[in-house]
Amino acid sequence: CTCETGIEKGPLYMNHTKGGLVIFTANSHPSSRELGKRIAERLGVELGKVQVYQEANRETRVQIQESVRGKDVFVIQTMSKDVNTTIMEMLIMVYACRTSCAKSITGVLPYFPYSKQCKMRKRGSIVSKLVASMMCKAGLTHLITMDLHQKEIQGFFNIPVDNLRASPFLLQYIQEEIPDYRNAVIVAKSPASAKRAQSFAERLRLGIAVIHGEAQDAESDQVDGRHSPPTVKTTGAIHPSMEIPLLIPKEKPPITVVGDVGGRIAIIVDDIIDDVDSFVAAAETLKERGAYKIFVMATHGLLSSEAPRFIEESAIDEVVVTNTIPHELQKLQCPKIKTVDISMILSEAIRRIHNGESMSYLFRNIGVDD
Repeated sequence: CTCETGIEKGPLYMNHTKGGLVIFTANSHPSSRELGKRIAERLGVELGKVQVYQEANRETRVQIQESVRGKDVFVIQTMSKDVNTTIMEMLIMVYACRTSCAKSITGVLPYFPYSKQCKMRKRGSIVSKLVASMMCKAGLTHLITMDLHQKEIQGFFNIPVDNLRASPFLLQYIQEEIPDYRNAVIVAKSPASAKRAQSFAERLRLGIAVIHGEAQDAESDQVDGRHSPPTVKTTGAIHPSMEIPLLIPKEKPPITVVGDVGGRIAIIVDDIIDDVDSFVAAAETLKERGAYKIFVMATHGLLSSEAPRFIEESAIDEVVVTNTIPHELQKLQCPKIKTVDISMILSEAIRRIHNGESMSYLFRNIGVDD
């Protein structure tokens, strides 16, 4: 049988004539291995035997306990709170598979770490480019990820990257779990997320609303560094009468909602929900404008720090995220947090890559702006 996403349920067909398949979970934290177990179960295989642990001096040690010579290796890594340790676990395991003569090494990172640091910030650096370079250098030959914060991050790699989408699962949740979703409006909490909101709205045949004028996002051009004028006015290189015109500084307008949300369900969509202050502020604004129920939909639920408490005390009725990042502890702290399982599409991607099949089926009906 098939679900609405079009992917067959139950154990997936594996072409074992293509050679061996080994699936490892690179994470030493027990809650982070749950996704790997789900994927292996769907594929009808056992997880590879490996030990990943921290030594007394905090160094990461990886010991692969079975042969990977000539096999297709898939390393599943989900992000824990200790992001830097998680990255090192991934790099060391990939390098261990490479030196053990694996045929191919595919990294499965549902959430790509440091993806927010993908633009130059004054005198900072593009850290996601650094992470991509390290993974390629360690021996990664392919990457499977989901809903990159910026699709341009794919260009940081010199290996194939499959950027899967979680939107079919979130759309299915809306249709099945929100009975009167036809009376809903899709909301972008800032103009930057309007494209994602438009994609959801067009697929559900719903209206769209955009909140404009909230606190400036950390990714605005004002903090980019390209606007910085010289510290000292120099006239040696140009004519004294010439001056470089400066850009007029931005002024934050009062908060306005473009679109009608009165007497409707408001569904805020975004790719990451981490610091929930902007979502809580958006929910309060929508409540003031007459929305009677407020949902938040996001692919990656980082939910750092006091996020569960803030959500519980806010006007938000429900937060729906996928299991790209483990958040069982946050769910215990806040019953409003719900999880959508995306192991199905990850296991299908692994099956297709291992069998040498086309990946285009997983990207059907996905446009450039999705």
